Amino acid sequence: QVQLVESGGGLVQPGGSLRLSCAASGSIFSIYVTGWYRQAPGKQRELVATITRGGTTIYADSAKGRFTISRDNGKNMVYLEMNNLKPEDTAVYYCKAYNGASNFWGQGTQVTISS
Repeated sequence: QVQLVESGGGLVQPGGSLRLSCAASGSIFSIYVTGWYRQAPGKQRELVATITRGGTTIYADSAKGRFTISRDNGKNMVYLEMNNLKPEDTAVYYCKAYNGASNFWGQGTQVTISS
């Protein structure tokens, strides 16, 4: 089992920045890929970015050039640096870990972009 706890969400003005953090615990040695997903009201959950144990990253088109995913294996942390935030980035952001057999999700952190 893997436990994930997100933090770092909040209210930011358009054009601002936030850094989300995801702390992993449990059977972290089994994690192959970790990612950030988001879900806006009335919409399906969607991929934002993923990073493998080896550091390979994938970004949604909406995140390219503005968001950066990174991980600190020593601290069992995954981060999402978000810049030039837009109102359409408003959503609950979730951390997900995949160990090759199962997906594990955090509880989510709210990000609101508004003036």
